[in-house]
Parts: sequence; C-alpha cells; structure tokens
Amino acid sequence: MVTAPGSRRRHRETPRGGSPLCGSSQPPPPRRTAPPAAAMGSPQRPPLAHVFRGTFVHSSASAPMEILHGHLLGVDDSGTIVFLEKADQQEQLVKKWGFKTSDIRELSNHEFLMPGMVDTHIHAPQYSFTGTRVDLPLLQWLTTYTFPTEAKYKDSDFAEEVYTRVVRRTLKNGTTTACYFATIYTDTSLLLAEIIDKFGQRAFVGKVCMDMNDTVPQYKETTADSVQETERFVKELLERKYPRVQPVITPRFGPSCTEDLLSALGDLAQARDLHVQSHISENEEEVKLVENMFPAYQNYTELYDKNKLLTSKTVMAHACYLSEEELKLFSLRGAAISHCPNSNFSLRSGVLNVQKVLKHNVKLGLGTDVAGGYSASMLDAIRKTMIASNSLQINKVNETGLTLEEAFQLATLGGSQALGLDDVIGNFEVGKEFDALLINTKASDSPFDLFSADNFEDTLQKFLYLGDDRNISEVYVAGKQVVPFSSSV
Repeated sequence: MVTAPGSRRRHRETPRGGSPLCGSSQPPPPRRTAPPAAAMGSPQRPPLAHVFRGTFVHSSASAPMEILHGHLLGVDDSGTIVFLEKADQQEQLVKKWGFKTSDIRELSNHEFLMPGMVDTHIHAPQYSFTGTRVDLPLLQWLTTYTFPTEAKYKDSDFAEEVYTRVVRRTLKNGTTTACYFATIYTDTSLLLAEIIDKFGQRAFVGKVCMDMNDTVPQYKETTADSVQETERFVKELLERKYPRVQPVITPRFGPSCTEDLLSALGDLAQARDLHVQSHISENEEEVKLVENMFPAYQNYTELYDKNKLLTSKTVMAHACYLSEEELKLFSLRGAAISHCPNSNFSLRSGVLNVQKVLKHNVKLGLGTDVAGGYSASMLDAIRKTMIASNSLQINKVNETGLTLEEAFQLATLGGSQALGLDDVIGNFEVGKEFDALLINTKASDSPFDLFSADNFEDTLQKFLYLGDDRNISEVYVAGKQVVPFSSSV
C-alpha cells in the first residue's frame, strides 16, 4: 500500500545560509553540491489529483457511521487519501500541499461522498438471468438453471458480453470492489479479470472448481484437471500484474467437490498465500447432504478447516445454519462470512443471524449473490439486511435489530474487513486508497423526493432506502474516476 506522504520523513529545513545553527558565529560550511530544489524550504510533494470540500459519510472502527460536514479531503496522484480535515484548516493544508483554491471541488449541499461499496459474493456468469428463476430451492435451482447456464461460458463471445455488462452494472450501482465467482472454464475466467481491469474495478476473481456433478454431468472437471487449471489460472492472472485484480481459490461448495480436490486446493492456497471463497450452510438440505457425503467430519466448517480452506483469507457465503462451535472456529481462524440476504429470502434458504455472528467476533460483509439474489445493487443488500434483521426481531429470535448505520458499515468497512482489504479501502482514513461514490440526492431523475423539513440525516436515509444508480453521479477507484465510463471502455 502507498504510504501517505504526510507520514514520510520530512527534510530538515535550514536557513538560506546553509547552517542549521541559527545565530552561530561560525561561517557556513562550504557547499559540496547544489541541493535539489526540493531540499530548499518545504519538501517537494507530489501534486494532488483531487481536493474535495463538503460532506463525507463513512464508518470507523468506533462508529458505524460518521457524518463529517464542512471537511476537506485530498487525494494524491497515486490514489491515496493524504488528508481529511475540517475546512477551517484550509490555509495550513494549502501551505503544506501546494494546491490552489481553484483546485478545490466544492460539493453542493445536496451532495456527499461515501466509500465505495464492497460486494463480498457475486456470481458473474449468473448475471445473464438475474431477476428471473428464483422459484426453486438451492439444490434444484443449481441443477435446473445455474449449471446449464454456466456451461455456456466455454464460448468467449457469450462470456465477454455478460461479463462486460455485469462489471458495468455493478460499478454504476456503486460496487467499487467485488469478489466474483466465474465458471470452471479457465480462459473465460481470465477474460472476466481482463474486463474488470479495463473498467477499473477492484476485484477478486475465482475460477470455479467442481469435480462432482451427477445432475448436470457435462458441467464438471476431473480432479486433476480442476487442480491443474486452477494453478494455470492463478499463474496467468498474477503474471498479468493487474494492479487491483487478484485470484481467489474457489471450490464451489462441499457437495461439488471430492475430499481430494478440497485438500489439493487447500495446499495450493497455503503454498501461494491466496484468498479462498466458497459457500457454507446455505440451506438445510445442503447441510444434510454434506453430513451424508463426508461422515468423517464433525460439521461443514470442519470439512473446509481440515483441508486448509478456512483461513484469515477466507470468505464463506451464507452461513445460515452454523453452530456456536462452528462460529468459534471461524473466529479462531479469522475467516469471514458474506451475508447474502436477498438470495437467502429469494431461494427460501434461511435467515442469517448477523448479530450472533458479530458477537462471536467473526468478520462479516454483505453480498448480492447474483443471481440467487435478484439484484446486482449493494443498496439492495443493505435494505435486505435490514429486513432480515427485522424478521429475527419479529420472531423473537433477537431482542433488538441492526440499525441502518450498521448495515451501511457492513456494506463498506465490513466488506473490506471480510476480504482482508481494510488496510487499503473501506473508509476515508488517511493512507487508504480513495474508493468513493459521489452521491447527488437531487439528481434530475432521482427516485425519491426531498422536502424543506428534511435534515441531512433524513436525506441520507432516503438515499439508502430509496436511492439507486441515478443518485450515484461519480464512482472512484484508487483515485481514478471510473463512472461515468470513459469512451475508451
């Protein structure tokens, strides 16, 4: 990660005579070489790419939501946030960073900046049928719709069209970071990574691994091929040196994998220090199936753990039916959970008790889980998180529910923690990269109305509950504006 220039060692300032000892009667020492211009006076700093003045909304470790009115935020040309200060510090900041008043981008009183949202679980190939076919439970849904669709992704033209559209749509919806499942096909999975890089999104991409599939036998690999192709996928993706797209080891889930495959993938993840993603305890039928298939393991979590797939770089989707014992193991390993409430409701899989997970000190982010989840918007994930929490309160499972501020935190900082990126993104802390959304609550075709009595908190809640991509006027990843799309993409 780029160090914030503010934390670099400063040059010691010396008077023009060259001696640091002001008032000394000694003559200045002879000059050996002319110092670089930067050594004279204040150190030369890189030019700033952006300076914004206005309202900033983000989460911190101590507060699920902080609203900072009248602040200045600066981003250097490497995309790193170098200051976030009250606007009354402008004069000192100008001296220190050398920007002009005309460089400041003034936000209007109906605009604010928030961190980009992090989708911790999304299936790129399923985007082609998003918004349809959520009429079956998980295992039947996979067999009837999902596996036959994913089998089409051998075709690179088909893959290119869908993958281009899913990256464009998620970016427009404010997803600056996504953790993608692709398919079992290596070449089109690499194509997905290429498209993500071209559009400037930050992402993990996984080539799916599955060596068991009795229901749609044409959509599976041999164990040896799955391991070999995963190794090739990882090698080729890393060789491309995309700045913000990384590989992730992706066994589909317990029922699709033999023990040999899980073990080999765990070894690969450990040897290459890679991230891991999969599904766990999504619905009750799946949990029973895993019990029957892997009787030697105490539970679903142990299946992954004993095969080195439950690590501090692991994110597991769903987790609706984990026991206390399993949650303790998640916490011990530092593994994360992706909460996918739209999909959990749409496929009638279950309801994750987020508060219980957080009480066990397990990292948790939100996911759209396209296409089990029918929306590719993380704003929808926030709303469904609230509904899931409310339903647990209605059914007397929990005494209290999550707040909207906490759901906002899970969609931003929580997601960055779940993906192990919280030292790089997640909020507007100095030293992190500027992944951000410029929100306009009075966009010309905004889907909600504002009234004179609305204060800022009202306006913010209206955006979170009612807003959509029409209110997201600009999207930034690592300081680069990626929405509106440039003509080159």
